[in-house]
Amino acid sequence: MAEGKSLQALQQALGRLPGVGSKSAARMAFHMLQHDRAGGLQRAQALQQAVERICHCQLCNTLSEQAICATCQDGQRDRSKLCVVETPADQAAMERTQAYRGLYFVLMGKLSPLDGIGPQEIGLQRLFERVAPRQGPEQEPGSAERPVVQEVILATNFTAEGEATAHVIAQGLKSRGVQVTRLARGVPVGSELEYVDLGTIAHALLDRR
Repeated sequence: MAEGKSLQALQQALGRLPGVGSKSAARMAFHMLQHDRAGGLQRAQALQQAVERICHCQLCNTLSEQAICATCQDGQRDRSKLCVVETPADQAAMERTQAYRGLYFVLMGKLSPLDGIGPQEIGLQRLFERVAPRQGPEQEPGSAERPVVQEVILATNFTAEGEATAHVIAQGLKSRGVQVTRLARGVPVGSELEYVDLGTIAHALLDRR
């Protein structure tokens, strides 16, 4: 039946979302069709518009409706600092701290050789070009559009893949005359030491200041 194929296609589409299994996808599909058809159409329209209008910023690679995102266009940002994160969600988390006022480069992933994700797939060459761009006849050294980055802050996640990604980036930037720093690891604010895992305590001790 055509109706059966449509329902199955909807469930499969919902099941492709991260963290959504087949049972959760089925529940969402039945809920929309039984109780929220108007909401379903609204979501479909919003999704279509997002896919059609949202692209990658030409400078930092984050998601944006403009060729250059609002953060990169902000003249109040510290253009000597560049924070490297894995995803736009990580960038949003950094922004919520209100402790960082530099610019970003969003990798859209992390190195994972087992999954076929190498330096080319996460745009490391673009990052290196952003940090130390080639000067051309049309671009004066130190121009406002592409200022020289003085510090690159590696804010990839503290997973095995994130650590490997940070290491490769640091090695690639070693000869480019920029300071490379890594987010510190330590005891969470408000936590009690006896409940913190040993790895976190050990890193906090090594990174003490």
